[in-house]
Amino acid sequence: MRGVDLAMTNLNTLHTRLIASVISVVAVSGCNPPDKRPEAQPQIAGPSPASPAASPPALVAKSETRQFKDWRASCGNDGACWAFGFAPELEAGWVRIAIQPGPQAEPQVTFGYWPDGGSSSADDICLDIDGVKYPGAPTNDSDTDQPISNVQNRGAAINAMVRGRSMAIHGSSVRTISLSGAAAAMLWIDEKQQRLGTQAALVRRGDRPASDVPSAPVLPVISVAPAIDQSGMGAEGRPLPATLQALPEVRTCLEESVQPDVSKTGRAFRLNAETELYAVPCGSGAYNLTHNWYLAGRGGLNPRPVALRGTADTGADPAWSDNATVNGEYDPTTRKLTAFARGRGIGDCGTIQSWAWTGDRFALTEERSMGDCAGVPADLWPVTWKTR
Repeated sequence: MRGVDLAMTNLNTLHTRLIASVISVVAVSGCNPPDKRPEAQPQIAGPSPASPAASPPALVAKSETRQFKDWRASCGNDGACWAFGFAPELEAGWVRIAIQPGPQAEPQVTFGYWPDGGSSSADDICLDIDGVKYPGAPTNDSDTDQPISNVQNRGAAINAMVRGRSMAIHGSSVRTISLSGAAAAMLWIDEKQQRLGTQAALVRRGDRPASDVPSAPVLPVISVAPAIDQSGMGAEGRPLPATLQALPEVRTCLEESVQPDVSKTGRAFRLNAETELYAVPCGSGAYNLTHNWYLAGRGGLNPRPVALRGTADTGADPAWSDNATVNGEYDPTTRKLTAFARGRGIGDCGTIQSWAWTGDRFALTEERSMGDCAGVPADLWPVTWKTR
């Protein structure tokens, strides 16, 4: 699966970010003390009251990720975009700016970190930008070991980031987040969502009404095949059919497998009356297990690799197929094949993908990816591909 392979290659070249327990930081008492309230900052303008009633055209969007100095920005095929800034190596901290497509969308500023040697409440953390503190409200994902907050005065915080020199997360510990590249990342998002020169832009605002911003694109529709009875298949530990074991690439996988006790067993599922799905174990590590997936007729006749494509495969040779998953699972009830290529064991980075069986192929239904191991929960990662 080229999408996972590409993500894993990128992850292997990144430094692993670990909790910094060797540096003692004086706790910050209160994120908005009475004697220093946040300065009044202009809010990002919403839609103009005089906006025309006509619906704006739909945005033409594609999945893309760009690096801007210390910031990384991503946009998905649905037009949603994200910009991330991270704490330095050996510290887990991050700031996330997210905005949906369309003229009515408002940006969200979220930040989180892992406290040094203890816990911290999300009620008492804030962003400090050039000495001005921007308090946050705890999110549903927040806990004392990983406090996460949404900035309340988000328009003012974004304006401060665009022209700011320094930023840090303050709580029971302090995490410095570079602003180098933040303005460029947000400007790129303005360009991708066609906000430039409108009142709804993140950076380069102008006099054009927010109604000039295109609406969200129409998502691809995936028709999922109905579930089918799995009686007699035996999903776990099933001996692989001789037809599969005879394939050269399968023999290589079985010979090189680091799990001798399962080297000739796999997983088997029925997709329809004439099609079966097989998973062949092909290597494992501390937290990643690889399988190669094959379609076959009854009893494993005429096996062929499953074509599993990710967003990185756009424009690839149609004859090419990658049938490997990392930590792959198939659920015959939902007809979904999922994979999670972990960047490290705790799962705060990597690529998560899912495909649905349509009756004749597996179609990509969702992909989300995080290339930096900085403690960001998976449900806050950029969604590079989604369907309906």
